[in-house]
Amino acid sequence: MDERENNILSAYQLAKQRFEQLDIDVEAALKTVDGIAISMHCWQGDDVAGFENPQGGLTGGIQATGNYPGKATTAEQLRRDLFEAMTMIPGSLRLNLHAIYLEADQPVERNEIEPKHFLNWVEWAKRNEIGLDFNPTCFSHPHSSDGFTLTHPDDEIRQFWIDHCKASRRISAYFGEQLGTPSIMNIWIPDGYKDLPVDRLAPRQRLLASLDEIIAEDLPVEYHIDAVESKLFGIGAEAYTAGSNEFYLGYAASRDVALCLDAGHFHPTEVISDKISAASLYVEKMLLHVSRPVHWDSDHVVLLDDETQAIANEIVRNNLLERVTIGLDFFDASINRIAAWVIGTRNMRKALLKALLEPTAQLKRAESNGDYTTRLALMEENKSLPWTAVWDYYCLEQGVPVGNDWLEQVKQYETEVTMKR
Repeated sequence: MDERENNILSAYQLAKQRFEQLDIDVEAALKTVDGIAISMHCWQGDDVAGFENPQGGLTGGIQATGNYPGKATTAEQLRRDLFEAMTMIPGSLRLNLHAIYLEADQPVERNEIEPKHFLNWVEWAKRNEIGLDFNPTCFSHPHSSDGFTLTHPDDEIRQFWIDHCKASRRISAYFGEQLGTPSIMNIWIPDGYKDLPVDRLAPRQRLLASLDEIIAEDLPVEYHIDAVESKLFGIGAEAYTAGSNEFYLGYAASRDVALCLDAGHFHPTEVISDKISAASLYVEKMLLHVSRPVHWDSDHVVLLDDETQAIANEIVRNNLLERVTIGLDFFDASINRIAAWVIGTRNMRKALLKALLEPTAQLKRAESNGDYTTRLALMEENKSLPWTAVWDYYCLEQGVPVGNDWLEQVKQYETEVTMKR
């Protein structure tokens, strides 16, 4: 053991003693945080291009800005990049796939996709002992060029998207069956109007009917979980979106499906950390898309900022770890894409560890006693507790880079692999 490792272990022991004085079981916290699955998103690695039509442009209020060299252009490259990122991230991981990441010798229409188009992803997931999640891709397609999919007034086009989502559910269930862990399939659509509509009800009536038809097929819950995701607005749909928060909260509660809360899909002054406890009263399961909006739904790389920490605190403080699934949703084409994965995912894990090392019982006791002075004082002092020493020890024990050592690995991979593409 070298001097640095000795220093990490010594700092950990001192930190552990400090937390024990606050009746916090550090070893239990480490065991818990290690088992919390974070679902990484495949689309950070290739700027949401997919492999259905690599030359196609993004539509549906989605933009990937920047042109950093070395993005993945094949599924094999993307899987290699994902694996490289995962070697630098501690704890349980999953992968979230979009339907456009299929692999087929011939073009396949989205309403005809099948499990066989994702066999390589399943085999890769088996080798790496991770679960897969899934999403129908209801954007960047000729049938979504006018901004409507599951709410489309044309019956034939609307049925195309319904059938795409049905096919996606079967693929999701296949993932769950093959990998022994349920796949969460999240439905998000960009449907809306750029300017003020007259009829706000009809699109939502069509959306309700479409979703009911999509989830009508009974699939085993041990293999597949449905989720629905709201959005405030998108580029080209600034004035109205059919799939609003109110619509999907009501739908999730009345149909017993999971509700997806995306950090960038609300007003700039709204945060999903404030919605978790409220939604938990009405829906059994929640899916989070942790992202970082800057002024709008811009999907910046997740930071260890106040909102990320607040999200983790809400999950832990309210004992919702069994009911909330954590996924990430960001894509930055202006920096090294693998580094973006590593930064964002490690930050989410850090926030969870920090939340687990909070003296929650003391804080709740002060609050219930009306002692708000103590509550504020403890919350502020807790920010200075030596949780980073526990994090470094955790990384060391998990065999992943400690501190910023991972950056050297990313740079080496960039030189040897991505810059040669």
